[in-house]
Amino acid sequence: MTDQRLWSYKEIAAHIRVQPDTVRSYRKHGLLPEPDHVEGGKPYWYADTVRAWVASRPGNRGRQLD
Repeated sequence: MTDQRLWSYKEIAAHIRVQPDTVRSYRKHGLLPEPDHVEGGKPYWYADTVRAWVASRPGNRGRQLD
Protein backbone atom coordinates (compact mmCIF):
# COMPACT_ATOMS: atom_id res chain seq x y z
CA MET A 1 0.00 0.00 0.00
CA THR A 2 1.34 3.41 -0.94
CA ASP A 3 1.29 6.49 1.25
CA GLN A 4 -0.44 9.21 -0.74
CA ARG A 5 -0.31 11.91 1.94
CA LEU A 6 1.15 15.15 0.63
CA TRP A 7 4.01 16.68 2.59
CA SER A 8 5.18 20.28 2.55
CA TYR A 9 8.62 21.55 3.52
CA LYS A 10 7.55 21.42 7.17
CA GLU A 11 6.70 17.70 7.14
CA ILE A 12 9.82 16.81 5.16
CA ALA A 13 11.96 18.79 7.60
CA ALA A 14 10.42 17.01 10.59
CA HIS A 15 10.98 13.64 8.90
CA ILE A 16 14.70 14.23 8.31
CA ARG A 17 15.15 16.30 11.48
CA VAL A 18 16.24 19.60 9.94
CA GLN A 19 14.75 23.09 9.68
CA PRO A 20 12.26 23.83 6.86
CA ASP A 21 14.70 26.38 5.41
CA THR A 22 17.22 23.56 4.97
CA VAL A 23 14.71 21.63 2.86
CA ARG A 24 14.05 24.77 0.79
CA SER A 25 17.79 25.05 0.24
CA TYR A 26 17.93 21.40 -0.88
CA ARG A 27 15.28 22.17 -3.50
CA LYS A 28 17.02 25.37 -4.60
CA HIS A 29 20.23 23.41 -5.17
CA GLY A 30 18.48 20.57 -7.01
CA LEU A 31 18.90 18.01 -4.24
CA LEU A 32 15.19 17.44 -3.64
CA PRO A 33 13.06 15.58 -6.22
CA GLU A 34 10.56 17.56 -8.27
CA PRO A 35 7.27 18.13 -6.40
CA ASP A 36 4.49 15.63 -6.99
CA HIS A 37 1.89 18.38 -6.73
CA VAL A 38 1.84 22.18 -6.75
CA GLU A 39 -1.12 24.00 -5.26
CA GLY A 40 -1.32 27.77 -5.17
CA GLY A 41 2.37 27.92 -6.08
CA LYS A 42 3.35 25.76 -3.09
CA PRO A 43 5.14 22.45 -3.72
CA TYR A 44 4.06 19.17 -2.11
CA TRP A 45 5.57 15.70 -2.22
CA TYR A 46 4.01 12.31 -1.53
CA ALA A 47 5.33 10.76 1.68
CA ASP A 48 6.58 7.76 -0.33
CA THR A 49 8.51 10.08 -2.65
CA VAL A 50 10.23 11.65 0.35
CA ARG A 51 11.01 8.27 1.93
CA ALA A 52 12.57 7.02 -1.33
CA TRP A 53 14.62 10.24 -1.59
CA VAL A 54 15.82 9.90 2.03
CA ALA A 55 16.86 6.28 1.41
CA SER A 56 18.91 7.27 -1.64
CA ARG A 57 20.62 10.31 -0.12
CA PRO A 58 24.41 10.24 0.10
CA GLY A 59 25.47 9.56 3.64
CA ASN A 60 22.38 7.51 4.41
CA ARG A 61 23.78 4.69 6.51
CA GLY A 62 20.64 2.59 6.47
CA ARG A 63 19.08 4.40 9.40
CA GLN A 64 15.36 4.28 9.78
CA LEU A 65 13.57 7.59 10.28
CA ASP A 66 10.00 8.00 11.46
